[in-house]
Amino acid sequence: MSSTADKPFENPAGTWNQRFAGDDYLFGTAPNEWLREHAHHWQAGQRVLCVADGEGRNSVWLAQRGLQVEAFDIADQGVAKAKRLAATQGVTVAFQVAGCDDYAWPEAAFDGVAAIFVQFADPSMRERLFANIVRSLKPGGVLVLQGYTPKQLDYRTGGPPVLSHLYSEAMLRETFAGMDLLALRDYEADIEEGSGHKGRSALIGLVARKPR
Repeated sequence: MSSTADKPFENPAGTWNQRFAGDDYLFGTAPNEWLREHAHHWQAGQRVLCVADGEGRNSVWLAQRGLQVEAFDIADQGVAKAKRLAATQGVTVAFQVAGCDDYAWPEAAFDGVAAIFVQFADPSMRERLFANIVRSLKPGGVLVLQGYTPKQLDYRTGGPPVLSHLYSEAMLRETFAGMDLLALRDYEADIEEGSGHKGRSALIGLVARKPR
């Protein structure tokens, strides 16, 4: 990885606070489409965690569906905007300012986890993060995850320009081999999620259930 590519990851809180500083919502206020497609795995009243939720577009939408939602992000600017979004939509989300390594992951606590474009994580952080996600799910709990594949380096319509941060089908299969795969799809689509994710994109989506 080049030093230029690494710079945003040297001070993640500062980088994301700067990106979230404007009045607009960088990735919009509508939920991610992969999440929207697969949120039916969770029922109203169940407890769901949104990882690195940014300005709250996914957690707020899940709360609107009647779920008990918790969310965290490393950027206090993003969390402040997420709280405002929740207030305007009349829902409650338990927000925290935390990074993936300092969030207090509870064991077997969640019916679901949403991990949407958490690709700031390098391979070592990603290993810790995915292990914590699995540990935090109850038996029978469902993970909904979306990310970019290496082909996204050609499109550059969102995501980190760092190969090691991107996902492949083989990597996800190996990482979540102990879970029941409900969906795993490597595909391309035109997406429009604010100004942050816009245009033709190389995507991968996973839905996996922790064995009961």
